[in-house]
Amino acid sequence: MGEYLDKSNTLIKAIVTRKARQEFARLMQFEEGGPPDIVPGSTQKLPLLYIHIPFCEKLCPYCSFHRVVMEGNLCRDYFKALRGEITLYTKRGHDFSGIYVGGGTPTILIEELEETLELAKASFSIRQISVETNPNHLTDQNIAVLKRVGINRLSVGVQSFNNQLLRNMDRYEKYGSGEFIARRLSQTLGHFDTLNADMIFNFPSQTLTMLDRDLDILKDIGIDQVTYYPLMVSDSTRDAVSEKFGHVSYRKEQQFYHRIVERLIPTYWHSSAWCFSKKAAMIDEYIVDYDEYAGLGSGSIGYLHGTCYANTFHIGEYIAMVSRGDIPIAAYRTFRFQEQLRYDFLMKLFGMKMDIPASRKKYGGSFYRVLWFNILAFLLAGALQYRPPYLYLTRRGCYLWVIMMREFFIAVNNFRDFCRSR
Repeated sequence: MGEYLDKSNTLIKAIVTRKARQEFARLMQFEEGGPPDIVPGSTQKLPLLYIHIPFCEKLCPYCSFHRVVMEGNLCRDYFKALRGEITLYTKRGHDFSGIYVGGGTPTILIEELEETLELAKASFSIRQISVETNPNHLTDQNIAVLKRVGINRLSVGVQSFNNQLLRNMDRYEKYGSGEFIARRLSQTLGHFDTLNADMIFNFPSQTLTMLDRDLDILKDIGIDQVTYYPLMVSDSTRDAVSEKFGHVSYRKEQQFYHRIVERLIPTYWHSSAWCFSKKAAMIDEYIVDYDEYAGLGSGSIGYLHGTCYANTFHIGEYIAMVSRGDIPIAAYRTFRFQEQLRYDFLMKLFGMKMDIPASRKKYGGSFYRVLWFNILAFLLAGALQYRPPYLYLTRRGCYLWVIMMREFFIAVNNFRDFCRSR
């Protein structure tokens, strides 16, 4: 019986991986140029403003996000253009209730970040702000600025506390040892509503012992929130990752994931399939908390009113377009009705539950007509449980959603690589 279940589990994982990879690769086929206009969000809840800062002191070999090595004058010109883009969205009647600043390293010029966020707060109905940073930026001065500007959630890129892994990631010299990073996190805890540690599992050279030690440190610190991403390797970074860590495989991924869940629950609870929070009210990743978001900055991706769009990845072109008064969009895709519904299905359940009455109200009679097969298949696979009025992810479903979100972000990263190559 156990052998049958193992084979069944392996087959389900293989099917989900293959179908997700095919579907997301298809969805990431964008048209060049911009749509006629990016209209304000269509949901009752105000959308999120995503701001991308692509500059880093040094580039990590596994990262596929849009990033470049820091250059002071260009970085200042870039922040000035960002503030110009905020003004362009203000003039077009947009409003936002939250901000998420990602990168790159958003805190690389802290005074420029502060000025940009103050403008956004003065322009929109902002209630929550999340900012990403790195351990070397957890200084007293930076923390004071971030508190002054009203940051609610600070997310720190840790990845691991293991010194050998940090060396392989080219992060040891840049950000310090695992012991140093742990001290910085402990000193920062309590300054913000949510202090999140971004971690990665399933590096080829990572062992369960390494993972357990990382989990011990996180629990000893008492960190507010842990986001544990699986290693997501795009086509362009596969060779670099293999050279640093060894052959990339998903063979141990499920074992690692279940160890993370086993160690963090019930001290933490699932706020998404790979995010673990101490309190229900904590701010999570923006794709969980917001149905729609505008993307500002070079290489940012937005999703408003069924249209997914990407700003130009060329920083000089980005600055020039904004200075001319143009929204700097390089490519877009308007999702069909069925694609919008399936996107909601993926993202809502990534956040652990889907409100069926709310979804039926939003999509009308098309909800079950489009999704009946997806819902039935995942119910039969033991991935979903229906407890009116919600569909919930089960423990088995959490890992299947990790697979799908891994493939989703790999497809997005491959799209970024394609845009950069153009």
